[in-house]
Amino acid sequence: MRLPRRSRTLKKGARRLCTEAGLAPARLAERENPMGRTPSAKPSAAKNNRLDLIDRKILSALMRDGRLTSNELAAKVGLSPSSCWTRVRRLETEGAIERYVAIINHAALGLANFVFVEITLEKHDDKVLDRFGAAVARMPEVIEADLVTGEYDYLIKVAVRDNADYERFLRERLYRIDGVRHTRSTFSLRALKWSTSIDPLLLGER
Repeated sequence: MRLPRRSRTLKKGARRLCTEAGLAPARLAERENPMGRTPSAKPSAAKNNRLDLIDRKILSALMRDGRLTSNELAAKVGLSPSSCWTRVRRLETEGAIERYVAIINHAALGLANFVFVEITLEKHDDKVLDRFGAAVARMPEVIEADLVTGEYDYLIKVAVRDNADYERFLRERLYRIDGVRHTRSTFSLRALKWSTSIDPLLLGER
């Protein structure tokens, strides 16, 4: 099925936005990995859904606590430490484990409020997409940005202190990007669920 022109044009900027407005994942503070440094993600058997039950147990345990030692992790999944370490290294190399990070409590930074902002651009050529993606990537308040389908072009999630801080963000950050035609904001009252990933153990075989 042929995509509408707007979708085709926006699709060109999808990869660019994921890398630029994906908020510089390499700059996130990585936790110390007791099992070695994590290699870059690569195409793998893991991405082809070939994870067995032990793999899923390892991923589930590390998702909850990325600072488990080899011995602690091995005890949780029922392997010897050496066998467990080998499995973890393979999962890292294959890209099933992308990186280890410290999850920061935004309230500790004084940023306890979250706003979802729908953004529509005036044009959808490469120049506009490049400029918007680069600008969003430089905004520390933006913790997630997605190119989306539907009535608007982008959905971003912003962490702010309060209403006044969000007004400042709009005036000093978002509205200064050339090409932004329309925005609509929705404040989050309370997060009903939040997770770093789908739990591979609970997901099971499919």
